[in-house]
Amino acid sequence: MSSVIPHHHDLVACHECDLLQRLPPEHGPARVRCVRCGCVLHSHGRDPVALPLALGLSALVLFVLSLSFPLLHFSLQGQLDSTHLIAGIRELFAQGMPVLAVVVAFTIVIAPAVHILLLIHLYLPLAFGRRPPAFAATLRLAQAIVPWSMLEIFLLGILVATVKLAEQASIQPGPAAWALAALVLVLATASTQVHPHRLWDRVA
Repeated sequence: MSSVIPHHHDLVACHECDLLQRLPPEHGPARVRCVRCGCVLHSHGRDPVALPLALGLSALVLFVLSLSFPLLHFSLQGQLDSTHLIAGIRELFAQGMPVLAVVVAFTIVIAPAVHILLLIHLYLPLAFGRRPPAFAATLRLAQAIVPWSMLEIFLLGILVATVKLAEQASIQPGPAAWALAALVLVLATASTQVHPHRLWDRVA
């Protein structure tokens, strides 16, 4: 004898303490918090598509800017130089550290790019009332790729290096540095706006 367990879209696991709980019905704008840890589980009354899509498109523009413009400007004994984001990865390869170069490339270029493209892939079709292709797999991958995007750690490393080199050279942040800082904030906000249960309700 077999029984089929129905799927309930109103069940959600808290992403902080993993407590499984049922969302209450929507009655106007409100925030639903976890009964155990108080973490925000869901925001009622907001468009579940428009804001994440806008953040994804904004992140794409910022990501392209961060790759296209100089990251830092150096001035040492009258000589001016600038460096780009990709230049550091190429230098690691040139110095015989391919494993480290691949790790850096994956965490600061590939993972953020995949995260951004998956966000757009999920929300752009929904904005036109269509189901995204390979929806379930895309949603799982979008959630799995987030921990591998380490732009904030990269920016922290740049800040530490800048402080240490400040006595030897004049260092100024380039347009790419500001774009990366904004990109970190945009992606962090986008991650908080992805609600799988609302997406499932939208495509059901």
